[in-house]
Amino acid sequence: MQNTVTKTNSAEILEKAIQRYRERGIILPTFKQQRNPELIPDKIKVKLQNIGLWELNPLNLFRISWKNEPVEKGGLFGKVNYVELPKALTGVDAKIVLMIGKYFPTGAHKVGAAYGCLAPKVIQGEFDPTYHKAVWPSTGNYCRGGAFDSKIMGTESVAILPEEMSRERFEWLRDYIGSEVIATHGCESNVKEIYDKCWEIKRTRKDCMIFNQFEEFGNAAWHYNVTGPAIEEVFEMVKPKGSRFSAYISATGSAGTIAGGDYLRTKFPFIKVVASEALQCPTLLSNGFGGHRIEGIGDKHVPWIHNCKNTNVVTAIDDEDCMRVLRLFNEPEGHLRLKELGISDELISQLHLIGISGISNMLSAIKTAKFFEMGGQDVIVTIATDSADMYQSRIAELTQEKGKYSTFQAALDFEKCILGQETQNMKELGYHDQKAIHNLKYFTWVEQQGKTVEELNRLWNDTGFWPNMFNQVHEWDVLIEQFNERTGLLKKL
Repeated sequence: MQNTVTKTNSAEILEKAIQRYRERGIILPTFKQQRNPELIPDKIKVKLQNIGLWELNPLNLFRISWKNEPVEKGGLFGKVNYVELPKALTGVDAKIVLMIGKYFPTGAHKVGAAYGCLAPKVIQGEFDPTYHKAVWPSTGNYCRGGAFDSKIMGTESVAILPEEMSRERFEWLRDYIGSEVIATHGCESNVKEIYDKCWEIKRTRKDCMIFNQFEEFGNAAWHYNVTGPAIEEVFEMVKPKGSRFSAYISATGSAGTIAGGDYLRTKFPFIKVVASEALQCPTLLSNGFGGHRIEGIGDKHVPWIHNCKNTNVVTAIDDEDCMRVLRLFNEPEGHLRLKELGISDELISQLHLIGISGISNMLSAIKTAKFFEMGGQDVIVTIATDSADMYQSRIAELTQEKGKYSTFQAALDFEKCILGQETQNMKELGYHDQKAIHNLKYFTWVEQQGKTVEELNRLWNDTGFWPNMFNQVHEWDVLIEQFNERTGLLKKL
């Protein structure tokens, strides 16, 4: 198991990467620059003013940040992007805030997790961009982010995702990025089929390197060092006088985003870290399984990189509630109803920034506030990993299935799906509950994916493992700076 910086795997491979990056003008940002864009050299910022947010330009690696200006082209950096939800919308006194992922390149924050996996392999001489293809197994946004990063980091990509994911995902990967795309059987929950395809590729394609987000610690390390501090900054911006940071909500997914909670625990020891999943597939809640429509969160197993000791609560959200709220937040009739309820035009205009998994996280935040009887002094932060702009085909499908949306249906959806959230289908975890979830890793990772029992036990018993894994980013930054020095590109700007 790799949890610390390795020695250069091959000086020859490293030199090939340096030469490729020198030829293509690729400069790697450090993790501390993605966390604090004010550290980015001014000459790079000047160039970014003429580059679109999603443009396939290597300098957009510096836009892998929560602090991009919310514009399509020419923006630089400011404060963390977030939306604050009032009681009139949530029905609870606690202040609920959603971090906004739309303003990352690709429109989703997974582009950062992918960078946290690929960049370390490049700077340590393990990945040869002149030979290797980067394989991104995913249920959605991670393979988008990985394909984007690959393209602007001088290599080609293979995206693997379930065949039932939204049409927009497939079209963007094939038509815009030019990635090889493999559609596996099933829907959001069919992660095992993705793993099987990865093993097939390992056996048959020597030029491919798998970046499995569910086991790549660079995923969690990126979120610990970039997402965690961004959440802390948001809390400092929105906190009322005398308030407390009470809960952080994250869909479990690959267990990357929830690692932001590991960072927050070091700053706010009594925070509740809440894992959200689909009621139709309540793996953590009740060892359940099944298919669901909350795209991008993955399930039916516990990711290898999930630090289960740091999860305090599990909530399960009905995917039907998410789809109904998706229409409420994005249909004109839904906006009319929300306006009648006193929701401001400004907030209504921002609701499209919340995708399906973001809606699920919002509903989990409401359940958490009710379960712990949180009041006006409590602040809950959660994540809108992507926006509804990626799910317009889903809204069209719902219209075809259920008919034209109406203000009457909007009133029903608001009352039932938001105000009607209750505290069933959630569980506060004690020590043995946490260990029971951890033990589920055995059946995926030891029996199926080649890990050992000793490695599994280390994740639970070695108290130094997780801090060492998260903090290796500081050593990666040193290697990134050395890599850039050898390409000589920064000096030529």
